[in-house]
Amino acid sequence: MTTMMLTALIAKDFKGYFANRFFALVTVLSLVAFTGLYFLLPKTVDETLALGLVLAEAPPALEAELSSADEVRIARFATSEELQAAILAGDLPVGFVFPDDLAAQLQAGTQPQVTLFLAPDVPPEFVSIYQVALQEFVFLILGQELPIEVTETVLGPDMAGAQIAPRQRMLPLLVVFILMVECLGLASLIASEVEGGTIRALLVTPLTMRGLFLAKGIFGSLFAFAQAALLLLVTGGLTAQPLLNLLALLAGAAMVTGVAFLIASVGRDLMSVMGWGILAMLLLALPTLSLLIPGLTSNWMRLIPSYYLVDTLFRTLNFAAGWREVGANLLVLLAYAAVLMTIGTLTLQRRFR
Repeated sequence: MTTMMLTALIAKDFKGYFANRFFALVTVLSLVAFTGLYFLLPKTVDETLALGLVLAEAPPALEAELSSADEVRIARFATSEELQAAILAGDLPVGFVFPDDLAAQLQAGTQPQVTLFLAPDVPPEFVSIYQVALQEFVFLILGQELPIEVTETVLGPDMAGAQIAPRQRMLPLLVVFILMVECLGLASLIASEVEGGTIRALLVTPLTMRGLFLAKGIFGSLFAFAQAALLLLVTGGLTAQPLLNLLALLAGAAMVTGVAFLIASVGRDLMSVMGWGILAMLLLALPTLSLLIPGLTSNWMRLIPSYYLVDTLFRTLNFAAGWREVGANLLVLLAYAAVLMTIGTLTLQRRFR
């Protein structure tokens, strides 16, 4: 197979891809929409804890503590009803209501009843944190130190003071979606050529089946890579470790091209290609959920090929990881890409034998 034939086939696939107005429009819109979504997401993280407080008269120690606390934002309310309204409106996640006769109850030696109000969307694991904060308030009011010694143990990376902005968390997910859009487009192109008899007509010529799918593999990988690389370029993802990120994108593009071959081998028309493609997109997007919802992280996600692309990009973009930290990810990703390309090509070739 000559270079001229290979170039001609890639050019034909490029024209054929954009001849489908649906995927041509989706390709452009997805790139614009995902890029716009990245810039619309917050670029900073607010680590300030917002609390509501109903307290008739705060002791001097508590007033000094509240005025000097940079990590906690206290909103004072006159009544419990005002505090509850603010919480229901979404202005605050939690609030403490102390009785009006707090000082009298303390002098009498009775135990004051303090009410803790929580917003409906507060995670259950946060409730204990707010309860501890309530105890701190009570001890500050009493003027006594806590009679226990607290030892903190952080399980996993301590993200205090190093939270990741929402746009940076979403960026690997957007890259995976861009790659999958091109995967669906390539699978649709192959399915339409199979249905229209274009591929069989090409095989009548001196072109070999190996050369045909080599051209399609190169076209699919480079086209998907170009889209993802453009997204990273516009969003500033190539400012750090550009070669490492580009290599990860290229391996990811080859991986989804292999997936496109598999989809095209089982899809008989555009609708079946879309059905299998959406299923593949959901599966490959699962590892990105571990970035958005860390509690969903599980070891079985490492079996999904896109995990190694997502983990590599997340660590290089947000933690300045280098070749030593993510080199193993790249090797696994390249292995997955080679396996999927091989299986996809062999499976697709069986339709023409």
